[in-house]
Parts: sequence; C-alpha cells; structure tokens
Amino acid sequence: MATAVPRYLQIQHHLLENIHNGTWLANHQIPPEEQLAKDFGVSRMTANKAIRDLVQQGYLVRHPGLGTFVTDRKAESSLVDVHNIAEEVRHRGHRYSNQVLHSESVAADDEVALHMGVRLGAQVFHTLIVHCENAIPIQLENRYVNPRWVPDYLATDFTQHTPNEVLVAACPITDIEHVVEAVLVDATTASHLEIDTTSPCLSMTRRTWSGENLISYARLIHPGERYKLRSSMARHLQAGGAIC
Repeated sequence: MATAVPRYLQIQHHLLENIHNGTWLANHQIPPEEQLAKDFGVSRMTANKAIRDLVQQGYLVRHPGLGTFVTDRKAESSLVDVHNIAEEVRHRGHRYSNQVLHSESVAADDEVALHMGVRLGAQVFHTLIVHCENAIPIQLENRYVNPRWVPDYLATDFTQHTPNEVLVAACPITDIEHVVEAVLVDATTASHLEIDTTSPCLSMTRRTWSGENLISYARLIHPGERYKLRSSMARHLQAGGAIC
C-alpha cells in the first residue's frame, strides 16, 4: 500500500514546480502561509515548515514585513577551481545535458596558436559544446586541446563525458588562468545559447596546464541572466596583524 505524501511536501512540490517551470521567476512573491494553509487544508505550522525548508535550501528568501520571494538561483561556477559543469548542475539537483556541435582536428589560427604556444597551422583538437541545465543552455564551450598531451581526446563520447573529465583523467591540472569580461555575442552564438544578441553575456577565457605543459585553451560564454562566477580566497594574518 502506497504511503501518502506528507502535506508539507505536497506544498513544497507545488512551490518548486512553479519555480522550475518558470511560472515564478526570481523575486516573485509566493502566496503567504495563510493562503497556502487554506489551499492545502493544513495548519499554518505545516505551511511554515514547507516554506522554511525551501528557504534553507536557497530557493526562497524571507523579507520581514514584506513576504517570501523566489531567490535568484543562477548557475554558479568558481573562478578559483576548475569543476566539471555536469557535476555542478547535478549538485544543484537539476538535469544536465549537452549538444556537441563540433568534435574535430583543425589547424591553429593566429589566436589559437598564440594562446596555446604552438606553431601557426599546427593541428589541434577542437570541440564546441553547448552545456544545458534543465534543457536550458548555460554555457557555450569552445575548446582547443594539444594532441600531444591528450591524444585520445576526440575518441571521447562527449554526450557521456565532459571535456573537463577527459582532461583531468589524462593530465591532472596544476595551473589555471582565467580572464573574464562582459560581452555581446554574434547571431550564431546567440542562437546556440537561445538568447537575443542584445543579451549581455559573461565570457571567460581559460588556459590550463599540467606541470610545464599547456594542455588546453577554452572560450566559455555564459548568458549573464543565467550564470554567475564566484571567487574566494583565504586571507592570512601575520604576527603583526598585516594581511599577506
């Protein structure tokens, strides 16, 4: 015999459904506890528990005297570490998917040769992949890899394994370089990300090394309204109290 779903979970499912399907966007005010209690035939205490749990999980925020609102849960990535975007998405309890647009060997042009430290025209591996969260594009990854250090890169099924997974397995990353800027994108990129060309985006240029070897150069484009970048560092105090 099936166990009945607790009433507070029914309320949570109702709230989360409206958040995930886009009915309630960031900063939308949800119905008050009294209304939820009446709609679901429960006590105000039960409605309060449903809301309180979602506040703790980061989906909602309370503003005393004003009400409870949907938070801006943009996808987030660290500027300090290099994480697998598929794991980031799943960690948020969402569904990861991607679309592989290109997986090929190409001749390095001026830009790629300069950033990868190879000769102009040298053969490098190239992948162009759209990463999605709940079927919504959150990153266009345009990556070049030195075949000398990751010779089996193009043999990967990128629908099952991200470039990050392949690179980390082949060459443990020891150093990274990030350059971030705000940009507007061309029509092709906008189409891949399912945005308008007037929508602001975050562009991150990333180079990764394994020891002395420059492994990869990537240009990562994120729709600004769907993504945020985070950086943190520890600040150590010397004996005299100065920050070093």
